[in-house]
Amino acid sequence: MSMLEVRDLHTSFFTPSGEVKAVNGLSFSLEKGKVLGIVGESGSGKSVTAYSILQILTSPGRIVSGSIRLHGDELVGKSEEEMRRIRGNKISIIFQDPMTSLNPTFTIGNQLREAILLHTDRNRQQADARAIEMLRLVGISEPEKRIHQYAYELSGGMRQRVMIAMALACEPDILIADEPTTALDVTIQAQILELMLQLQKELGMAIIMITHDMGVIASICDEVIVMYAGGVCERGTTDAIFYHPMHEYTRGLMRSIPDMNDDEKTRLVPISGTPIDLLHMPKGCPFSPRCDRAMKICLQEKPREYWVGHDHLSACWMNVKEGLCMTERPEEDPK
Repeated sequence: MSMLEVRDLHTSFFTPSGEVKAVNGLSFSLEKGKVLGIVGESGSGKSVTAYSILQILTSPGRIVSGSIRLHGDELVGKSEEEMRRIRGNKISIIFQDPMTSLNPTFTIGNQLREAILLHTDRNRQQADARAIEMLRLVGISEPEKRIHQYAYELSGGMRQRVMIAMALACEPDILIADEPTTALDVTIQAQILELMLQLQKELGMAIIMITHDMGVIASICDEVIVMYAGGVCERGTTDAIFYHPMHEYTRGLMRSIPDMNDDEKTRLVPISGTPIDLLHMPKGCPFSPRCDRAMKICLQEKPREYWVGHDHLSACWMNVKEGLCMTERPEEDPK
């Protein structure tokens, strides 16, 4: 049974220039113990999806319609007080930049203690002990010393570990990681990803990994959603997406990854054009203005998601043209 069910989610920002449809009809489910990757360019709606689930959108953004159910309980429409009991306890988030997420005027221990006292029935002494325990769990040396330090006294990797400790302190069912390794170097990035997988197995939680890095997706995710212009263009298992991409946008993302096994000096092929203006969405497929294989129907009609494999869906007219689409889920993968 799914822990989290998102159905036909529409989130918009109402600006003086018009309505920006940041998330446009998104649906997905998340099962216990699974890692779901959401990948796409900046502006594709990844972070807004996370903020919609936690309902931490700032004005002028708001959920227009749709359903978000956690263990069958509808979150859309809940009061701020009700959501506070869910944030941290049931769903936690790691934000992109730990330096801006941690308060520079309070010690690390103070901020960890506050989160623990707010969401649990522990007293101050127990909260301090839990803070030290969590810092040790995420691999920070000398945690008894670190709790008295400030964020600026720690390296980028250590600050990110503190953010992970803070997110996991109350043992949530779901952890949302919003580009948690963007500001880190490659070595620290690998350590953070390995740590998250280790903690996931120990605590039995589910993870939503939001990133633009296909390498991160390949290394830890069970399932992948590829987003573009607020909607889903392709979804499936990690193997299906990487070995059999069926949408031109996904193929473009794959072509932009350097092949370390290629002996020849091959140029990377960037996706042409610029990300779409969400204030002026095309009538048809959102990716059609940048697609080299766009047909007339791509410009006129938005494609729906079709099955292209047992655990693989894609919304691309090219698959329809080539006869690769199925309206019902096939019993076996045709690939």
